[in-house]
Amino acid sequence: MCIDDNSFFIQTMNINDRSVLEMLNKLIAINRLNKTQILQMANLVSISNDINDLKDNLQWESSKSFHQNI
Repeated sequence: MCIDDNSFFIQTMNINDRSVLEMLNKLIAINRLNKTQILQMANLVSISNDINDLKDNLQWESSKSFHQNI
């Protein structure tokens, strides 16, 4: 059985997409993110599948940095 490599491609969020930018702006406003959090979010968008995945990634990164500072 031959499996095409493209069959496992998972589309991630595109930061240049207008709907993604609107979601990010809402997330920034609702959660009152600071500059560091906004930059972190911008870096994580490209590896996130959707807004829920992005929120999970942000939470993971913030907990990881918290534990490194202990």
